[in-house]
Amino acid sequence: MSTFTQPGGHDQAIADQIKQIIKDTANNAPRSRQTTIGPSEVGEECVRKLAYKVMAWPEQPADRDPWASVIGTAVHAWMAEVVFAPRDPKHERYRIESRVTVREGYGELAALRGSSDLFDRATGRNYDWKIVGPSTLQKYRRQGHPGHKYRVQAHLYGLGMANAGETVNEVCVVFLPRSHSLDETWVWTEKYDPQIALDAMARLDAIRDLVLKVDPEANPQAWALFPTADSCHFCPYRLRGSTDLTAGCPGHTKTT
Repeated sequence: MSTFTQPGGHDQAIADQIKQIIKDTANNAPRSRQTTIGPSEVGEECVRKLAYKVMAWPEQPADRDPWASVIGTAVHAWMAEVVFAPRDPKHERYRIESRVTVREGYGELAALRGSSDLFDRATGRNYDWKIVGPSTLQKYRRQGHPGHKYRVQAHLYGLGMANAGETVNEVCVVFLPRSHSLDETWVWTEKYDPQIALDAMARLDAIRDLVLKVDPEANPQAWALFPTADSCHFCPYRLRGSTDLTAGCPGHTKTT
C-alpha cells in the first residue's frame, strides 16, 4: 500500500507560461489587431479616444489581460455553433454571426462593417451578446439601459441588417453573466430606429472632420479640443500621468 507523502504544489513557472501563451494568442487575433473603427466603437463616449482611433495613433504598450474577451469570444462561438445553428440547419430563420455593411466607404473614409451576433427573421429582432462581470451586470440592471455605446452599436447592426434586405423591428442586447448562474441574465430591447445609427455616424464624421481641420499631429495643443469621458478602463491610449497628449492621454478628469 503506497503512502502519499509528497503532495504536489503550485508551479508559478508553468502558470506564467500558460498565461503568456493565452495573452500572445489573444492579442494577435484579428479583432485585437483591427485598426479601422467598427460598429462597437462608433458610440464611444470619449471623443479623444475616437480621435486617436481616427488618426491610427500608436497605442500604449501594455501587458493587458485578455481573459474577459477570450471568454466572450468563446461564448459567442458556442452560441453560434452549438445553440442556434442546429436549430436552423437550412438557414431559413436565423442569420448567425453575419457580416453586414452599415455604411459603404467614400473618399478616404473606410466602410463601416461588422459581424452581427444573431438576427431572427421570425421576430425581426437583432441580438447582441454581452458577457459581463457581476458589477457591470448590476450597473446596467440598476440604470435600466445598456448605456450610449451599446445602444448605438445595437442600432448600427440593425441598420446593417436592413441594408442586407432584412426587416428589422427591434434591437436587443443580452447581458450574460461571466460568473454565477444564468438567472442573472438581463436583457434590454427597444424598437429599431435607424436615426440613432445615422446620428452616431454623423458624430463620428464630425470628429474626423475636426481632426483633419486642426491636425493634432502638427499642432499638439489641438488635442485639448477633444474632450474625454469616463471610459478609461482598458483604453489603449491611456498613459497615466501624461502631460503630453501626443504621447498618450492621462485619463478622464472633470476638467478635460
